[in-house]
Amino acid sequence: MGISKSIDMHCHIMPGVDDGSPDLSTSIEMLKIAQREGIEQIILTPHFKPMHHNVRPQKNHLYTQKLQQKALESGINIKLYSGNEIYYCGETQEQLINGEICTLAGSNYVLVEFHPTDIYSNIHNAMYQIISAGYTPVLAHVERYSDIVSHPKYVEELISLGCYIQENASSIMGKYGFGIKHFTRKMLKEHRVHFVATDSHDKSSRAPLLSECRELVAKKYGEGYADTIFYRNQLAVINDEII
Repeated sequence: MGISKSIDMHCHIMPGVDDGSPDLSTSIEMLKIAQREGIEQIILTPHFKPMHHNVRPQKNHLYTQKLQQKALESGINIKLYSGNEIYYCGETQEQLINGEICTLAGSNYVLVEFHPTDIYSNIHNAMYQIISAGYTPVLAHVERYSDIVSHPKYVEELISLGCYIQENASSIMGKYGFGIKHFTRKMLKEHRVHFVATDSHDKSSRAPLLSECRELVAKKYGEGYADTIFYRNQLAVINDEII
């Protein structure tokens, strides 16, 4: 049985724009790893942070096209799309409305992160603001926020609000300790996770690995659910469809 196909919707493979891949050579090596992992499509999500030199949408699309061309020249058959991982701040809502930040693959979905110590009420209020602006928020690596990990019921509240939940494969596999692993798997068991992604930053310690995690999720929580959160929901985002 071959490796099941996946789509990665959170990664830092675009070269030289954030703390992810530093150069084209590294990006190509990361894409080769992704292809071996069964990843067929990728939404590139460079960081968009306040007080940082961020890649703007026009450049983002241009860099995506250039990396796509280099990938094809290297024999890598992965379809690439533009996106951002948005570090929420007071200007985020206005920046989205003004088209200053990339949504995920040009869809209505946006990937949003917060500081790990942000309290839940701040996260909840920020997500409400994004929804009020007409966008559909995906909470990046939910397991990073200590207040939410301490109060798992908050995840259901966010879902009820209209948010979608993303976990990192490495967290599910136990890279960040038992407590984080326990939380991520509890959320999977309760089907409160909509996306699993690599959040890859390099070709070694934070490489774009999904296949082992996908296999584990299929075994423990069902092949249908694994297909949904590693492929079908991501495809819905790319096609700008309601999940």
